[in-house]
Amino acid sequence: MTDVTGANADVLHTLFRSEQGGHEQVVLCQDRASGLKAVIAIHSTALGPALGGTRFYPYASDEEAVADALNLSRGMSYKNAMAGLEHGGGKAVIIGDPEQIKSEELLLAYGRFVDSLGGRYVTACDVGTYVADMDVVARESRWVTGRSPENGGAGDSSVLTAYGVFQGMRASAEHLWGEPTLRGRKVGVAGVGKVGHHLVDHLVSDGAEVVITDVREDSVRRILDRHPQVTAVADTATLIRTEGLDVYAPCALGGALNDATVPVLTAKVVCGAANNQLAHPGVEKDLADRGILYAPDYVVNAGGVIQVADELHGFDFDRCKAKASKIFDTTLAIFARAKEDGIPPAAAADRIAEHRMAEARGR
Repeated sequence: MTDVTGANADVLHTLFRSEQGGHEQVVLCQDRASGLKAVIAIHSTALGPALGGTRFYPYASDEEAVADALNLSRGMSYKNAMAGLEHGGGKAVIIGDPEQIKSEELLLAYGRFVDSLGGRYVTACDVGTYVADMDVVARESRWVTGRSPENGGAGDSSVLTAYGVFQGMRASAEHLWGEPTLRGRKVGVAGVGKVGHHLVDHLVSDGAEVVITDVREDSVRRILDRHPQVTAVADTATLIRTEGLDVYAPCALGGALNDATVPVLTAKVVCGAANNQLAHPGVEKDLADRGILYAPDYVVNAGGVIQVADELHGFDFDRCKAKASKIFDTTLAIFARAKEDGIPPAAAADRIAEHRMAEARGR
């Protein structure tokens, strides 16, 4: 179904529906010469310039790409608010298989579109984009973070993303079992790529029993070569059904918690790096009804955005790590608010983030 402009009506309905949309600006970008097709979504600038990464992914349709940009940018508003950053939420998606179409010309064209927004949107890495890519984009725009140290950046943000998730996991353990450690706990990590492999390092060092899975065999092999005590299983469906699993960490793409997976989860805690883990509204209640403690994804995975935001002011790793360490306290505060209000932790986090954005708009 389309409206009179020919645009997909479902997309427009989402964009202008306040409870799921409310976005300030959505930019469709095209450069035929390089093959660039991209969407830049700015959800909110109430707290400051919108900040969020660039995802490069072979979407099944343009509509799916727009929907992903809308969802991800909204999530970034909440993430940045909960991380205490002076940034709103934005996200960009480049449509296509990065292994097939990524080129210097395409990234430079994308950089020109970012620059045309005059600083309302600041970009960084995400799925399918890397530090080297941001170095290229930055040749056309100053509003780029996640660059290499050689080019004035902070480098790979996945290091602090994983560290923050680990802090959220420690907080979950403190809340549920009374000790901020994963020692002796069985933790399943789905996705051991950019972020997941760092998370495994933290878990192994903390004395956890780790089980992993990934669609890429080389990613699994890298972990097993470094940590022979780690166990690998065939797929996520097997992982979430693992007997005796204490913690499940989704660290790949979103939608991991849905009507099919939640009923069969054996874990007592869900705490992972993936964005948009809840497939639809209501899943957070399903988790609570099963007695599964959910650490809101956009809270625990904020270490990376803390790092790239700091890059804009002259990067200091120790300063960033100290900020990311506070994810432990923030996660505990959310669990306390959830208990006080009688709501799931995801709803409690939303309330806190929405209050901060509303206060900023009222200034």
